[in-house]
Amino acid sequence: MLVIRNAKIYTSAGKVLEKGDIVMENGKITAVGEELPAPKGAQVIDAAGLVAIPGIVDAHSHIGGTGAAPTDDELNEMTCNATPGVEAVYSIDIERPDFKRVLSAGITTSAVAPGSGNVIGGLVCAVKSHGKSIQDMCIKNPVALKMALGGNPKGVYGPRNQLPMTRMGVAQVIVDTLRRGQEYMKKQEAAAGDPEKMPPYDGGLENVCRVLRREIPIKVHCEQFDMLTTIRIAREFGLEFTLDHAWGASDFYDEIAGAEGLRGVIFGPCGVQLLPGECGKVDIECLVELDRRGVCCAIMTDGPVMNPDLIVTQAGEAVRAGLAPEKAVEMLTINPARIIGLEGRIGSIEPGKDGDVVLFSGMPAVDTAAQAMFTVINGEIAWQRK
Repeated sequence: MLVIRNAKIYTSAGKVLEKGDIVMENGKITAVGEELPAPKGAQVIDAAGLVAIPGIVDAHSHIGGTGAAPTDDELNEMTCNATPGVEAVYSIDIERPDFKRVLSAGITTSAVAPGSGNVIGGLVCAVKSHGKSIQDMCIKNPVALKMALGGNPKGVYGPRNQLPMTRMGVAQVIVDTLRRGQEYMKKQEAAAGDPEKMPPYDGGLENVCRVLRREIPIKVHCEQFDMLTTIRIAREFGLEFTLDHAWGASDFYDEIAGAEGLRGVIFGPCGVQLLPGECGKVDIECLVELDRRGVCCAIMTDGPVMNPDLIVTQAGEAVRAGLAPEKAVEMLTINPARIIGLEGRIGSIEPGKDGDVVLFSGMPAVDTAAQAMFTVINGEIAWQRK
């Protein structure tokens, strides 16, 4: 049992407590309020002067599977331009230093995705930042099917003189794969349960069918006008989708806000090398307008590409551009939880939710000196600043 007392609490559930308490038992939040009684024998954190927010949710990460060296990459199966059958969960090494780094940044859950070397990279999973094993830490698999447009798959397959060398080739790979999925589903339906008539099992197409049935969204690495390609394909096939990175979204407010099936925009990271084309317009101020138009927005690290502390820094940049601090906290917590389909379990400080809470020394995204002091996962202190 753990009790946090006297914190300023941003619940991400429409309520701010100036001096509140959080009671956690058996891994769950059991009570949130003021001057709550502590269960007998509970561990107590006196959080006077600290700010409590829900555990930060990073909706786009590669931690545990990607290192600094090109040979140290377990999340890009670049043997074929489309590998929908592979799963990121099998490549995550929880002993990598990535997990300690995200803990110290207050990130309690990460959606770990295959990289963007392939047009279709494989299944994404959601993992907690602390636990005994990946089986213990993985709380949802799959979250989405990863796809990538633009320079990344072009840069892998173009030099090999293989499809895709161009953006039209990237779109063709996606469309052809989705059509194969449709044909596979039709054959399954026509078989009416008769094993003799069923098409040969194809694990990759089974995952594509999950997308076509809208059981999971496609999670699409895309920037600039590649976002329009994603919107068009999603509309054609009736898919749910997310726009990941989304640099240049300020050029397409109407198209994004009006897109059917959009789960959300997962923006970032800021601090990338500015290059002509898809990386040439890093416009985090777009989050202010997208939020105003009702688009569910989140902020990512793309870890370990960028330092995990940058997720709060980016939220601060959005505040500097005019976003309300409470909205910035939501883009770090409940919004990404909604986007990955885990809002019933994480993302806000409410009774019944997982006991994932971060205590900061100041208001994150506002106070530039604010640091995570305690990171609590499943009702236990997983990390604290010494």
